Amino acid sequence: MIGKLKGTIDEIGEDHVVLDVHGVGYVAHCSARTLAKLGRAGEAAVLFIETYVREDQLKLFGFLSALEREWFRLLQSVQGVGSKVALAVLSTLTPGELANAIALQDKTSISRAPGVGPKVAVRIVTELKNKAPAFVGEMAPSIGLKQELGEGVAAAPVSVAAALKNGGEGADSARLIRLGLKELSR
Repeated sequence: MIGKLKGTIDEIGEDHVVLDVHGVGYVAHCSARTLAKLGRAGEAAVLFIETYVREDQLKLFGFLSALEREWFRLLQSVQGVGSKVALAVLSTLTPGELANAIALQDKTSISRAPGVGPKVAVRIVTELKNKAPAFVGEMAPSIGLKQELGEGVAAAPVSVAAALKNGGEGADSARLIRLGLKELSR
């Protein structure tokens, strides 16, 4: 299986990139967000790859981070969510925004993705609500919030998500900790 590709961008299409790795052009299907951040033809790029082998095809999906690839896998564990819908969700929401939306049960944010109706959005937040805190926890160490709240606190992931949402991406650790503790006290 292919897990990572490092090469030069040959071309970028509407939903894919052709990455030249030592003379072999690999077609990797990507989210719009990934394609926008990749760069231009001729530039170096690294993609984390999810490889699908089917009876009649071999398909590669490319991501800028291992976390984004894990979200792609996790989204497809939801009934009715395939690779196309998972890429649409990741085109609309960053992994952090997706973790927050699930932790806060924000179906509206998820249903903004093309091809995601209200029923699928409900299934995503419902089926992933117990799995998403682990992903919120992966994002939280950089801000120190989850450690401050303690691993044993059941409400910590939701508090982390709320603090990240209310504090914004530019908020410092102290502000996020205060917001998280305030959320826990409710």
